[in-house]
Amino acid sequence: MIKTFKLLGFVALVIAGASVYGQKKSGMLGTGLLERYTRYFNSLDSEDVKNFIPNAQAASWITANAPLFECPDSAIEKIYYYRWWTFRKHLKETPAGFIFTEFITPVNHAGKFNAISCALGHHIYEGRWLHDQQYIDQYINFWVLKDKTFPAPRFHAFSSWVDDAIYNRYLVNQDKNFVAGLVPELDADYRKWESEKQLPSGMFWQFDVRDGMEESVSGSRKVKNRRPSINSYMYGNAVALAKMASMTNNDSLRKVYERKAAMLKTMIVDSLWSDSASFFLALKEDGNLAPREAIGFIPWYFNLPADKSVYAKAWDQIIDTAGFNAPWGLTTAERREPTFRTRGSGHGCEWDGAVWPFATTQTLKGLSNLLSNYSKQGKMSAKVFYDELLKYAMSHVMNGRTYIGEYQDEKNGNWLKGDNPRSRFYNHSGFCDLVISDLVGLKPRADDILELHPLIPEGQWDWFCLDNVLYHGKKLTILWDKTGKKYGKGKGLKVFADGKEVISSAKLKAVRGKL
Repeated sequence: MIKTFKLLGFVALVIAGASVYGQKKSGMLGTGLLERYTRYFNSLDSEDVKNFIPNAQAASWITANAPLFECPDSAIEKIYYYRWWTFRKHLKETPAGFIFTEFITPVNHAGKFNAISCALGHHIYEGRWLHDQQYIDQYINFWVLKDKTFPAPRFHAFSSWVDDAIYNRYLVNQDKNFVAGLVPELDADYRKWESEKQLPSGMFWQFDVRDGMEESVSGSRKVKNRRPSINSYMYGNAVALAKMASMTNNDSLRKVYERKAAMLKTMIVDSLWSDSASFFLALKEDGNLAPREAIGFIPWYFNLPADKSVYAKAWDQIIDTAGFNAPWGLTTAERREPTFRTRGSGHGCEWDGAVWPFATTQTLKGLSNLLSNYSKQGKMSAKVFYDELLKYAMSHVMNGRTYIGEYQDEKNGNWLKGDNPRSRFYNHSGFCDLVISDLVGLKPRADDILELHPLIPEGQWDWFCLDNVLYHGKKLTILWDKTGKKYGKGKGLKVFADGKEVISSAKLKAVRGKL
């Protein structure tokens, strides 16, 4: 069982490195914790693949670029740093600019420089918290501007929520000029998607393999299903394009995308919501609805469903062991489905029930949105979110060593491709953004209101600190100190911007303040 996961190897290194903890300071937290984790992760890696930042420079690069974090839960804390460590391994400098790879070794279906667009949205959401944004600037430009100049463009090889991700990145760094320069290209790209994948009805279709979800219970590599995934992505992209058009005072374009978003929202609810299943389902070519799949939670990633109890009922399925709840994580198809886990032998890419971090990231972001932005939440609570995030953190293990791979057996946690060289450090999901924006709850906004909506259950932690967060040009420190003795800044929830206290609350709860 996942609960038996031990951190023995790491504990030994923590003890060995304890004397240096806190010697270097960056804001509230020292860098000793990061350095010790990095030494441990480096010790597990043969480093047969080196990209832009080698292991020897990992700690200094993460210190310069990423928010620091500490909390009482060693699994969440450890994997927070592990995911920055692995994200850094995928940073690659190419003649076309910086990119982040998905696979650490070359794969046949990749494009130029081993780039793959499937997890681009995850990469941008994760990378929006880096201090040096040149990496994400160039990565976005690689796909939006440069990929189409290559002999075999690959951007449209997979469905994408890139417009949504670009806008949500803007909410962190406020780089209006960068966004404004992309609006004409993103508009043209959206229209290209319409020419390729939009049906006369206005809905979008996609092969499951081109959603990055091969061998699903709803489709196949050749069936043109109307899936909640691509349709939600296109809705999210339309909403984002309307907002970006408004930023550039292009009212006509704003109105175009507001209409597109409104029409698509109506069609998704009318066509893909099943009252009998209480779920968003793929609509197959033959007119029948598919079984429940994790893609049915994606509409909440973009706050698409109305704030009604009838829709919130869908979330009952993530606490149901016959639904999506399994010992090692959230499954990609409901466990009661007769064809659950029947489409492969562990060597293909099975989205018929196995646990995929890609989908887990989307589901947890959707759940966070439900808990933060909706009043009708059904049976969901901060505890449900926390328990599933912790389970996700605990799943980062193979043979007792910290690991992230492609996909897992839901009952025993085995990585179903084993220790395949291509699957090591698989960069196909997010984790750090879930800690920053969802667990700690920093909600990026376009205005100068600082909003926090923590999803840490009451009484779960006596303290935590998220430090060195670059947001709207200021460095934030967010801390919770129940007794006031841990950080010496007084009791309760505190937020500092460039050292100045801007929020104070006696309770760990949703709060707002002015930057």
